[in-house]
Amino acid sequence: MNAVLDLARELVARPSVTPEDGGCQRLIAGRLAPLGFRLETFEGGGVTNAWLRRGAARPLVVLAGHTDVVPPGPRERWLSDPFVPEIRDGRLHGRGAADMKGSLAAFVVAVERFVAAHPDHPGSIALLLTSDEEGPATHGTVMVTEALRARGEAIDACLVGEPTSSERLGDTVKNGRRGSLGGRLVARGVQGHVAYPHLAKNPVHALAPALADLAAERWDEGNAHFPPTTFQVSNIAAGTGALNVIPGECTVDFNFRYSTASTVEDLSSRVEAILARHGVEGTVAWHHAARPYLTERGPLLDAVAAAVREVTGETPAVSTTGGTSDGRFVAETCAQVVEFGPVNRSIHKVNEAVDVAELEPLAAIYRRTLELFLLPR
Repeated sequence: MNAVLDLARELVARPSVTPEDGGCQRLIAGRLAPLGFRLETFEGGGVTNAWLRRGAARPLVVLAGHTDVVPPGPRERWLSDPFVPEIRDGRLHGRGAADMKGSLAAFVVAVERFVAAHPDHPGSIALLLTSDEEGPATHGTVMVTEALRARGEAIDACLVGEPTSSERLGDTVKNGRRGSLGGRLVARGVQGHVAYPHLAKNPVHALAPALADLAAERWDEGNAHFPPTTFQVSNIAAGTGALNVIPGECTVDFNFRYSTASTVEDLSSRVEAILARHGVEGTVAWHHAARPYLTERGPLLDAVAAAVREVTGETPAVSTTGGTSDGRFVAETCAQVVEFGPVNRSIHKVNEAVDVAELEPLAAIYRRTLELFLLPR
């Protein structure tokens, strides 16, 4: 018997490519309704969000996650249908198994067991579920947190079920994430014939040494919690397709993953100064996707770490690496945001899978975290 596995299979079997929910949130709401969880739905932009709360007192602990998944990619590269859950070699295969329907199933089972054991527990528990985490994230968790803030409903602690473990369940807990700052540079020159370069101006030639300097720049040294800020070029496009035409324009997409040691204003001004130094003419359109956030040692982080040690014997490393998550939206109004979930080695890949042996311990960790945080000692 593996209650977490059974529910995870039900969730994986519901195709929910972002921004679709595929009925996952209704399934979870139906499981939790008998326990006294009240469902409130927020919809917009084709996105479905669920807010499920039990109790009215504080502290309020939120279990946050997403029901949407990334597209599966070419079907022929999967060993089985990505939306037909299959167990092979001790692993549950299917899109979303690790990111993050396994965690959602563990949330539900953990809450069911916690409430059964502590029906009159202090404080409140809520689940915040979105179908817009893998997409643009403009109508998802941010919409719910803004609505909660507008009506004065405060979150005291939030555990996000992102797959944080690296090699073994429990080896890594995330207590923050780097910020994400993107830019699209359109460098302009003068189009012309390659045989008459004196009548044209090639923006690629001006841009190449500038990009080399941007890639070599040391933006900051990081700090005790974050690695140094990184800069990466993700796309370059120029030319008409003809071999004898000097391009009149070159477009470059780039991204910073930045720490609290830098600011958006500092990074953007330094980029523009380097471009100007190399005589690059053009404009940069900036897109600030996420601010960095950090949860210091405190009740929630201590509870998660203790629960991991009790269940797995691991002493988790505390990290801020990886991409962005919806924890950034909750962190705008909540000082304690921690992420923890299964091993992430297969997420977003073909043949995504989660070890079946991780699922019951994951639910045990979530349940124990609730006990350590909410119950008097």
